[in-house]
Amino acid sequence: QVELVESGGGLVQAGGSLRLSCAASGSTFSIGAMGWYRQAPGKQRDLVAMASSGGSTNYADSVKGRFTISRDNAKNTVYLQMNDLKSEDTAVYYCYADKQYHRYWGQGTQVTVSS
Repeated sequence: QVELVESGGGLVQAGGSLRLSCAASGSTFSIGAMGWYRQAPGKQRDLVAMASSGGSTNYADSVKGRFTISRDNAKNTVYLQMNDLKSEDTAVYYCYADKQYHRYWGQGTQVTVSS
């Protein structure tokens, strides 16, 4: 079992920045990819960014150049640095971790960008 705890969400003005963190605990051995999804009200949950255990990354087109994902494998933590935030980035952000064909999810953290 892997537990994920997110932090760092909040309210920010358009153009501002936030940094999300997601710490994994429990059975963290052999965690594979980690990343972030987001879900706005009335919309589906979409991938924002992911980072493999080897360090490769992938981003949604809408956040490329503005968001940066990183991970500290020693701390079992993944980060999402979000810059130049826009109102359309407003959503609940969920981190995930993949292990042995199972995807674990965090509880979600709200990010609200005011225009």
